[in-house]
Amino acid sequence: MTLNIIAIIILLAWGGYILYWYLAGRNAAKYVKQEEYVGLMHTSQIIDLREKDEYRRSHIMGARNIPFSIFKQSYNGIRKDKSVLLYDTTTRMSTRAAITLKKAGYQDIVILKGGFTGWTGKKANKNG
Repeated sequence: MTLNIIAIIILLAWGGYILYWYLAGRNAAKYVKQEEYVGLMHTSQIIDLREKDEYRRSHIMGARNIPFSIFKQSYNGIRKDKSVLLYDTTTRMSTRAAITLKKAGYQDIVILKGGFTGWTGKKANKNG
């Protein structure tokens, strides 16, 4: 009986944690599909949050790399007067980065649904 109660408490805590990040992310940024993301690229700043080695292998054309591991120390170089398009491998780091940017006063933050994993558009590769 005690183990069941502990298991329920753990599941509720985990569910609360997931719900918190989901709602915080939705409040901080707009999640869009690739088609809409592409339409915003020409007037926005594209930020790749993956680590440098992943970025060097392949990234979305026009993206600037600010690895999530140093994002909190480096985001001040992102302009507040332009839309910020974020992506990472999935969306977990983008959500956290969006929350950080929102708290710092950034207004127009967009996250690529599915992240780089689902990207089928133009890529810059190591060999070209």
